[in-house]
Amino acid sequence: MQYSFCDSAHGPLLIAIDRDGLRYVEFVRGEQPVTPTDQWQRDDLALAPFVEQFAAYFAGRLRRFDLPLAARGTPFQQSVWRALGDIPYGETVSYLEIAQAIGNPKAVRAVGAANGRNPLSIIVPCHRVIGRSGELTGYAGGIPIKRWLLALEQQTADHFVLTP
Repeated sequence: MQYSFCDSAHGPLLIAIDRDGLRYVEFVRGEQPVTPTDQWQRDDLALAPFVEQFAAYFAGRLRRFDLPLAARGTPFQQSVWRALGDIPYGETVSYLEIAQAIGNPKAVRAVGAANGRNPLSIIVPCHRVIGRSGELTGYAGGIPIKRWLLALEQQTADHFVLTP
């Protein structure tokens, strides 16, 4: 596993890849941080294209990432993460809406659990999932980071310019 860091307004973001693609994107100061193990190797050069896309996202110049993803999870988790990827930039949906999108409307709690185990923060936009009444609920990076990500996207959604 190779890793690097990207700066954000809420501290460093850990980005880790293996031969299959992107495995982890986590806020280092989040509520459930992932830290490099002794077997991981820091490689800023190999991760530069990944870091560049995150920097563009944080600057409001990128809406959709174009990176090879290699998140590992159960088939159910994978289905939830795919549905999360369909949430438009700058918008939010409820856990119930995700459960309905995957054809399992009674699995709201399981959707919440899968959402919480998403290893690709931001790219698989679990921050765009909110409670049914509109309240901000759980986020591995913490509610302040979730609030910040949603505000970032809402500010840039109306006047977005895509750069190569």
